[in-house]
Amino acid sequence: MSERTQVASRGRVIIRTSIIGIIVNIFLAGFKALVGIVTGSIAIILDAVNNLSDALSSVITILGTALAGKAPDKKHPFGYGRIEYMSAIVISMIVLYAGITSFVESLKAILHPETADYSATALIIVAVGVVVKLALSQFFINTGKKVSSESLVASGTEARFDAIISVATLVAAFIYIFFGLSLESWLAAIISLVLIKSGFEMLRDTISQILGQRIDSATSKAVKKTILSVDGVQGAYDLIFSDYGPDRVLASVHIEIPDTFTADKIDSITREITSRVYNEHNVSIISVGVYSVNTKDEKIAALRGEISKTVSQHNEVLQMHGFFVDFQKKEIRFDLVLDFVPNRNDIYKEVVKEIQAQHPDFRIYANMDVSYSD
Repeated sequence: MSERTQVASRGRVIIRTSIIGIIVNIFLAGFKALVGIVTGSIAIILDAVNNLSDALSSVITILGTALAGKAPDKKHPFGYGRIEYMSAIVISMIVLYAGITSFVESLKAILHPETADYSATALIIVAVGVVVKLALSQFFINTGKKVSSESLVASGTEARFDAIISVATLVAAFIYIFFGLSLESWLAAIISLVLIKSGFEMLRDTISQILGQRIDSATSKAVKKTILSVDGVQGAYDLIFSDYGPDRVLASVHIEIPDTFTADKIDSITREITSRVYNEHNVSIISVGVYSVNTKDEKIAALRGEISKTVSQHNEVLQMHGFFVDFQKKEIRFDLVLDFVPNRNDIYKEVVKEIQAQHPDFRIYANMDVSYSD
């Protein structure tokens, strides 16, 4: 399946799921609004408003998916996939608005309470709404995770909180019926605060993705494993991911290969890496750098061991790789991967200075890297 076909198929799944959500939420909103007006329940009316916000979230998801599915062009050669993240931000803002609005209305109801008139029919409708919303929420979240849609996951999370609000309404109703104590406004206020917290968390997570957050450990380790499975590759380092949308992840990597390989052999290896990683992980390797590994002199292993021992004395240095020695030119080349510490430049200079002092006859060429992925 080509990349364009995969994108189109994913888009159809998201749009179909969102349309189902719109239909279900409009029906629920209508029923709950009617019940809320008849019973005079502020909690049920707010619940209906939340259903309308869910429907609006689904509309935004559809629009975002349609725009994100546009083919790459000269102005945006990596496509429009990040629009989905923008739509997730809008949905997060809707969740925040719904939470804040609900909280304000709950406070008004607390200050100016009105007695609700619960009927068996009203409670049954609310209970059915809880079941439907929980099922819809799980459907959205499962589908969103399956197709990597943050918008669907956000909509599903909002639907789950709507179900919790409905449960709180039912609890408050039964407490009032059996004990004569009206708590629905207080419960609605508490749930509103939880909804506001959820909106902030969704907003934070989506912004983190747009900023370029670290790829999850399982994905980076799986990609490295695939690269190392290619015949001739002795190491894979500096794996960097660039996220241009849920279905468009680009990456670059450095590989270690023997210094005896020809350009033709290296070309064959890099093409094999690109093909395998895309087919197995849907990640496009756009750049493969090469580290040459010494194969002609046994003294190099001992020299590498000495330098590795010096490097290991610094806890901030996570790894040394790309090690190569040229005895004719008297050069030692390698990369140092440092942790994200404030003084990493000073640590890097200190390590290089120590190695240079131990091997004064050689010129030390050390690149400083940071740990971009696991």
